[in-house]
Amino acid sequence: MAELATIARPYAEALFQVAAKHDVKAWGQQLDALALVAQDAELRSFADNPKITSQQVFDVIAAAAKLPLADGVQNLLRAVIENGRLAALPAVVGQFHALANAAAGVADAHIYSAYPIEPAQLAEVVASLEKRFGRKLEAHVQLEPSLIGGIRVVVGDEVLDTSVKARLERMKVALTA
Repeated sequence: MAELATIARPYAEALFQVAAKHDVKAWGQQLDALALVAQDAELRSFADNPKITSQQVFDVIAAAAKLPLADGVQNLLRAVIENGRLAALPAVVGQFHALANAAAGVADAHIYSAYPIEPAQLAEVVASLEKRFGRKLEAHVQLEPSLIGGIRVVVGDEVLDTSVKARLERMKVALTA
């Protein structure tokens, strides 16, 4: 895993420097689509086929992304494909977002909830989380029914777990100790 991060860093830094002169948010959305496509095992095996050209791989990935790609994003995709680094693309995208967030003074907050959160509720949750973590947060909500109830929030390496599942685990530990 550390190897992918090492490979991804120069790509992400160069990409961010170019994106900073354009629309970082739009580029981020395009990169998210590419990362999602690049995670597909069948696509990576297609890309590794020696009979397939780099241009064919590029065309398939660009079509699968279903978004028009900016020139800089296309250049990154071509470089990653030609250098055989397609597996590192999701790590590049993750580091790109980390650089963009750091430049904007924002942190990603991954909110795992047992049930869907209404937009009004989400705004309240984010406001209280911003006070708790002491920084501006960009929320990404994901459903996780195994939590039973409540939420679990991950911001960087900090975790705030108020789920029913976590409470039951703490009770179990307390009762068996």
